[in-house]
Amino acid sequence: MNIAPSPLPPRVALARQPLGILGSALTARRNVLELIPEIATRQPIVSGKVGTRWHMVVDPAALRRILKERPEDYPKSVVTRAILEPAIGDSMFVAEGAHWRWQRLAAAPAFSARNVEALAPVMTAAAEAASARLAAATGPVDMFAEMVTATFEVIADVTLSSGASFDSATVHDAIERYIAGAARISVLDVMGAPGWLPRPGRLRAGADLRRTRALADRAIAARAASGPRTPPDLLDLLREGRDAETGRAMNPGELRDNLLTFIVAGHETTALTLAWSLWLTAFDPAVQARAAAEAQTALGPRAATAADLPALPYIQAIVQEALRLYPPAAFLSRTARAPDTLCGRTVAPGETVMLPIYALHRHHLLWDRPDAFDPARFGPGATPPDRFAFLPFGAGPRICIGANFALQEAAIILATLLARFNLATIPGRRPQPRMILTLRPHGGCWLSVTPRR
Repeated sequence: MNIAPSPLPPRVALARQPLGILGSALTARRNVLELIPEIATRQPIVSGKVGTRWHMVVDPAALRRILKERPEDYPKSVVTRAILEPAIGDSMFVAEGAHWRWQRLAAAPAFSARNVEALAPVMTAAAEAASARLAAATGPVDMFAEMVTATFEVIADVTLSSGASFDSATVHDAIERYIAGAARISVLDVMGAPGWLPRPGRLRAGADLRRTRALADRAIAARAASGPRTPPDLLDLLREGRDAETGRAMNPGELRDNLLTFIVAGHETTALTLAWSLWLTAFDPAVQARAAAEAQTALGPRAATAADLPALPYIQAIVQEALRLYPPAAFLSRTARAPDTLCGRTVAPGETVMLPIYALHRHHLLWDRPDAFDPARFGPGATPPDRFAFLPFGAGPRICIGANFALQEAAIILATLLARFNLATIPGRRPQPRMILTLRPHGGCWLSVTPRR
């Protein structure tokens, strides 16, 4: 007897033929991931030329070389810097070389395991608040919008202790408008035009960004006048941070740029991870039932805390599988600075080297049933994937500094919600993975939400 295969969660329709300059620009403005050739899920490297020569690398050994062994030879691309610098300045996310290194060293203590765990009560409170909102819902819920609210509550509190001097909603709205307009790739980007050549969409975004930066500046000045909080929040920890080698501290402009980086990245990536995790558990009722049983056994009627995480391995496996299928940073871009050879192919200085994380996570030579949702890949007893085959937070010296923060927050909120609510998909409202700056569920993650009995 033939058994029909289980349906697959949404995936991107990857390119099956060359797109050309105009086609590439139009495609990238709609969904960057549609630039990835389908063959990139079956080959170690794919190369081509559209404006400048490019290479898409999906081989773990080559990715190790780029991200860990020779990261200084593969700085962030001109396009990446042009998109991000107007919003977050020369923060550690964008900076290179010595300027990046000292900022990273100064900020690292703020994200130590001890400090991240100390922030868990804020995450537990956000999980309780999200539960209350879901319990009061009278119809379908867009879980992406709901998780944006929850994670923004967390980042506003841990960053600035929800200080009245900082209007987090205004910052959030400004960043949303920036992503919708200025963060889209232009024809000039595809052609390889220099970064100093103006892109009209980014010029128009200046007013919103100036207001956002002014808000952050005022919050920093107010904290300098009032002194640190007890317990310290992220702003206090950044103000106290020093480069261990030189003793240098961040000046107000550097504090502002890094603060905005953490606010944007600190809620967006976790909200996306949670939204996709919740939708996937609704998509697969058997997974949801197992996860809910684990959460209810561990938690009873209360919300999750950091201390519960060892008792929630399946919940954490769901988070990891959601990050595999829908990594928020699903497409990275570098510019080669020195000659190199990757997968036997010559890479010249100035050429673009792309890291299509979306394709890497669905590569047929690296993953069994790569398009299927299967948290057991990351569950107890499973063989861990190659370190450079699974890169939701990058790797090497520039691995995301807030990775543990995001994973802890996602597990706490996901466990709390699955213990209390039953989730079901809604026919005709299937989210579509679409990437502009991050991989978002186009159309929202709409689910039916009912209390568990």
